[in-house]
Amino acid sequence: MNFSKLIPLGRPLQSRYGWLGIASAGALVLVALSCSSISRQAVMLPEVPGAKYIGAAECEQCHEEITKSFPTADHARLVAMGLNALGAGCESCHGPCSLHSDSGGAIKPPYSFAAGRPSPIGMDGPMPGAAPARAKETVCYTCHLDVRGQFELPSHHPVPEGRMTCIQCHPPHRGLAHAGGSTQLLSQEENCLQCHPAQRGPYVFEHEAVREGCTTCHTAHGSINARLLTVRDSNLCLKCHFQQPKGGAILIGGSDHTTRLQQGSCWTAGCHEAVHGSRVNSSLRF
Repeated sequence: MNFSKLIPLGRPLQSRYGWLGIASAGALVLVALSCSSISRQAVMLPEVPGAKYIGAAECEQCHEEITKSFPTADHARLVAMGLNALGAGCESCHGPCSLHSDSGGAIKPPYSFAAGRPSPIGMDGPMPGAAPARAKETVCYTCHLDVRGQFELPSHHPVPEGRMTCIQCHPPHRGLAHAGGSTQLLSQEENCLQCHPAQRGPYVFEHEAVREGCTTCHTAHGSINARLLTVRDSNLCLKCHFQQPKGGAILIGGSDHTTRLQQGSCWTAGCHEAVHGSRVNSSLRF
């Protein structure tokens, strides 16, 4: 039997199966990209007696300035699933707004932060009889339960005390919900420096870690350590400043730190108090 008639030899075989492999690989890449580019998220929206969800498109009639930029917001991805699914971006935080819309804005949304006459009986909040007041952070906690737990830690930003709100750092109506990120490399630090201007500088001797961002050393919401630090002691510094054992001594930066490490953390042992930068000393001292 002449097998050459059954199976093409040489380049035709490689070409046939080579193109098939390339096509298969291309299809897999397209599937991976299509899956990774899906940016919609399903949410279980709360039911409020007497009110219905009308969709974020209805909000455009009165809130044009907000809705104009809202499609760029992370929260615009929230939708209700089902045959009658609608874009519920606004109502995912403000609740079903049918009564608010029908009254021309006189009745507040169930989860409202603006002025307006009280809602009808049974419409005080997410459930009948609930308190009408709903702080901004309470709305955020509905989905971000992990953050709520962080604010219960000993050291935290004063959100539970009412001296800060979530939206000071996380704009809900435009762009990324995290201040900074993407190509805005410095905006995250700028956000922190609005409340912490003493750490802005400029400094003659910079601490290189500051260039990496505040969250290199601090957590954003809460920590078991003082000053929102990710690590409570010198181990925080030793993540970047390596120890070098030599002849029974511990060298850090070429200097003997054997006894200094026993005196406390690097910033409390009387050595490197100017942790963000110094204007007088290259060893970050005041």
